[in-house]
Amino acid sequence: MSIKSVHITNYYHKNSGGISTSFNNLMAAAERHRRYVRLIVPGETETVEDVNEFAKIYYVPARQSPIFDKRYRVMMPWDYMPDDSIIRRILLKEMPEMIEVTDKYTLSMLGAMIRIGKFKQIGRPMLVHFSCERMDDNINSFLGGGAVGKWFARRVMGNYNFPLFDFHIANSPYTAEEFYESVEKSKSPNRSDWFFNWCWRVFKAPRIPFEERIAVCPRGVNVEQFSPARKSEKIKREMRTRANVPENSVVLLYAGRISPEKNIKLLPELMEILAKDSSRDYRLLVAGAGPQADWLREETEKRIPNKIIQLGHLDKETLSDYYANADVFVHPNPREPFGIAPLEAMASGTPTVAPNAGGLLAYATNENSWLVEPRAKDFADAVREIMSNEDLRNRKVERAFEAVRANTREISTDRLLATYDKMYEDFERRKELFTDREKAKNFDFAGELFRKELMER
Repeated sequence: MSIKSVHITNYYHKNSGGISTSFNNLMAAAERHRRYVRLIVPGETETVEDVNEFAKIYYVPARQSPIFDKRYRVMMPWDYMPDDSIIRRILLKEMPEMIEVTDKYTLSMLGAMIRIGKFKQIGRPMLVHFSCERMDDNINSFLGGGAVGKWFARRVMGNYNFPLFDFHIANSPYTAEEFYESVEKSKSPNRSDWFFNWCWRVFKAPRIPFEERIAVCPRGVNVEQFSPARKSEKIKREMRTRANVPENSVVLLYAGRISPEKNIKLLPELMEILAKDSSRDYRLLVAGAGPQADWLREETEKRIPNKIIQLGHLDKETLSDYYANADVFVHPNPREPFGIAPLEAMASGTPTVAPNAGGLLAYATNENSWLVEPRAKDFADAVREIMSNEDLRNRKVERAFEAVRANTREISTDRLLATYDKMYEDFERRKELFTDREKAKNFDFAGELFRKELMER
């Protein structure tokens, strides 16, 4: 089976970011499997890029995001709702069997429009939503709200996002858990079944148990790009010279967005503790950019001058070299949806310190990394142990390669494509349950879909 798929997202930057890496891996897999993959993303102008014989990127003119990270451009509903919209024209040209949306916000209504028959010219493709992050974590990071924010996220996910699509794929069990929390009655005992039913009926949701519509497909790492073979005394010297770091310093590395959701505040706290260590000089290199870059720079100058050096965005070759030649990789985010950066560090043979929570637990363990509480003191203790216990360091690094071999980009994309095919086979086999809008109007979703759960309680 070989279906043509169109993937739509606002989160694509050609040379940076975990989501971008995943899409680049998917397009490489398209050529390997000889199946057609199309990507629709925001851009400065309307252009088309032929990535290879089977993969193509359509760039849709879009304005820069007015909030959060203004480096991103955002496609909005009016880019696909009107009859003459660019996205509609692309879909009519490609006529895919599957449309995947990687966005919970401005692009999700596309699923609803197709469900209720507003895109009749393209037929009825299978609709997939890929979740690369949790809504409740985003709300907590950018808007706050605690329990209120979590309640709001569950209501939006359960009453709006979930019924819009035939299937949902998450990049880790941690991310997938939000689906279950949003629709399981036991997770939301005060949920209004009447309103839940009303939403699912309005959006003509599939009449299929929700558990059969959720899959987990972890991302993968390019082991040719990220490898201990890049370790080099020459690169080590060049890296230290570029960052103006003394030759005998212990070099820590963080790679990722400098943004609130990444728990960046932990980094200056960590370096403040390590700066008091008289036995070693610790320096932290930060590869990336984002809305908290100025804040991090100010905190560094005020609290720990010269201990944190921001390098800005690095090209893949330079970043790969730095991964392999840093002494320790630190990843502060306890709510990481998957965490491609720690996996890249592990593939590079670099000891990795990360929180004992989040999506990275899909591959990171205490056997192959240092998983600690997301507190500066715990991170500092782990860093010191890495530098003082060579046997333990070598043992964990060696075990890390086992996790890497199980999560290469080839294994990851093969698994993802197989999941698409399995879903499409199910979609075609039970199509009436996915697409019959008339029967969905009166279906008791709150009762029928959760009967198994109710019987078990």
